Amino acid sequence: MNSINTEGLVQPANGFASAEPIEREGNKATETLVAKKLTLLEGVAMIVGTNIGAGVLAIPYASRNSGFLPLFLWLIVIGTITTITMLYVAEASLRTKSHFQLSGLARKYVGKIGSWFIFISIFANSTGALIAYMAGSGRLMNQLFGIPNQFGSLIFAVPAIGILYAGLKAIGKGEKYISITMVALIIVLSLATIFNVNTKIENLMEGQWSYMIPIIYLVVFAYSAQYIVPEIARGFAHKPKQLPKAIVIGMICTFLLLSTVALSVISLAGINEVDEIATITWGRYLGSWAALTANLFALCAMLTSYWGLGGSYFTNIFDQFKLGSETNKLRRLTVLAIISVPPFILAYREMVSFGRALEFAGAVGGVILAIVPILMLRSSRKHGDLTPEWQCNRFITSPMIQTIIVLLYSFAAIYAVCDLLYNIDLLPTSIEEMLISLNVFVPK
Repeated sequence: MNSINTEGLVQPANGFASAEPIEREGNKATETLVAKKLTLLEGVAMIVGTNIGAGVLAIPYASRNSGFLPLFLWLIVIGTITTITMLYVAEASLRTKSHFQLSGLARKYVGKIGSWFIFISIFANSTGALIAYMAGSGRLMNQLFGIPNQFGSLIFAVPAIGILYAGLKAIGKGEKYISITMVALIIVLSLATIFNVNTKIENLMEGQWSYMIPIIYLVVFAYSAQYIVPEIARGFAHKPKQLPKAIVIGMICTFLLLSTVALSVISLAGINEVDEIATITWGRYLGSWAALTANLFALCAMLTSYWGLGGSYFTNIFDQFKLGSETNKLRRLTVLAIISVPPFILAYREMVSFGRALEFAGAVGGVILAIVPILMLRSSRKHGDLTPEWQCNRFITSPMIQTIIVLLYSFAAIYAVCDLLYNIDLLPTSIEEMLISLNVFVPK
């Protein structure tokens, strides 16, 4: 097992030399990624905070044609599948002595090609998300204070980037306090929704099941915490059994929050009146106090997700390009600039819309995260450094479950890519239209 010194830093362990991102500073060996202890609550909060970001704001609008019930079904199905793939990554992490990010684990167990696929997925998902958070935060600051969108994004960027610079422990603490705040705000808004005269249960019955396909990839994006599993594993090096526990609890909490927001907003406004950023609609129906509360929730959601995805992206860059110790200040500032400046510029110039950024992120990342964790798990069971205290059970690692995961995520990704052709009417927007289109090419 790895040894932990009195400062909570995991010392470098012997492993495969080709995969160890170790550098020498004088006579002292330092590991690229160091670990600081996380509590169970902090680990859960990192998962919830990463998931509850732009997705929770965009999902109700994305389901404006299908309605709440198909959305609820996808939240259950995709949430379960995502949890399983996260547990795959967790076991692979626990079988590895040294600390890697997702791309580093892929390099160790799948090879360089798999590592680059994972890194491309992280790049696509994180960049799309960070653009969306910058654009969305600017719009929300405009709603709250009447300031220009661009200036609002700049204000949001200060704490977002500042906590990333502070590192893993700061992210864990920040996620914990802000996530608790988000839960409190959701409880207040949900109770207010229940007793509002505009709330109608029948609004939840609106929509058509035939339009459920286009929302798959946005739901995939909403459950985006796979990337931070190795990050959390570093924090649980002292208590590895806490890792799967944090994953399951965090994903259940995520499902409850996503479902509650969608249910409350749609039952209040109906699917035809939901804004692209759902909490703006929430505030519009409940009054000025709720507008403030709902938009504060939205800012908290974007902030915690920025920390989760941004922090994972940050350490994956160090890991993938073997940049040496992440504690080096100059390298740290350089990587932070690479992560934060381009999304801010794209949002500032309004070159990428909120919704399209999320579609881009979910489409590219989903299928890679469906396949590579399966390969990583299988390889780590054959070539891992350790036999961990916790392992995935036989049911969730069965060929049937893994086939379902690959097929569903692949279909979601293919559909999302095809959706880029929507403006030239090459993509059907419902199951009926899809069948009609296919009928053209199928002999009778």
